[in-house]
Amino acid sequence: MNAINHDGTSSRDVDLRNRPAAAVKICGLQDVEVLKSMINLPVDYVGVVFAPSRRRITPEQGAELRTVLLDWTMFDRPKLAGVFVNPTLEELESIMQISRLDVIQLHGQESPEFCEQVKQRFGIEVFKAFSFPKDETGSLADDTALLALDPYKNVVDAILLDTFDPLYGGGSGKTFAWERIPFYAEWARKHGIVLFVAGGLQPDNVQQLIQTYAPDGVDVSSGVESEGVKDIAKITAFVERVKQA
Repeated sequence: MNAINHDGTSSRDVDLRNRPAAAVKICGLQDVEVLKSMINLPVDYVGVVFAPSRRRITPEQGAELRTVLLDWTMFDRPKLAGVFVNPTLEELESIMQISRLDVIQLHGQESPEFCEQVKQRFGIEVFKAFSFPKDETGSLADDTALLALDPYKNVVDAILLDTFDPLYGGGSGKTFAWERIPFYAEWARKHGIVLFVAGGLQPDNVQQLIQTYAPDGVDVSSGVESEGVKDIAKITAFVERVKQA
């Protein structure tokens, strides 16, 4: 990914106009009909939640959604990502047998050793979420983050930054201090790891995020909902603005 300076600007030798469009992950899908309505959109990942949440689905629902993904024709099929919080390997095994996920996203306090076990057991992409308080900033926070990040450098495919939620860990629908992003972006680039940003994103602010910080991907859930239900008009606007940024 593009090198990012700590002031939030890109390195001078990189022309952001030539960088690839950020990947889009639409998370919290539950409804087959909503997913069918997205079939002509260039979505890269579809996220389904198996952790405690109002968006939680069953493995059987996950299998139904995967069937829809197999009918994707205009663009490459989105990868199906399952979101978990502190699962056991046995739990993952039982869900994988039914839902056949492409990505396992870990949103709890999963250790590097556990992430490596997941990678070895299932041979698929592993995303690790890092959540932090809404207003946390400063060099001390970065030093603490480095200690947390480094053990994951050889065992995960992507890191996802999100705002901490006291109940679920992430998925709060609130933005965090974006000034934290450059530190994580530099670390991810150094280790060849993909960087996703989540937390409070919506059609009205996602272009600003991408143009300022150039993450590899963005993740949205509540920002494309109306009254708690996925809204195809908002999903379309979000995807278009990401790909045009």
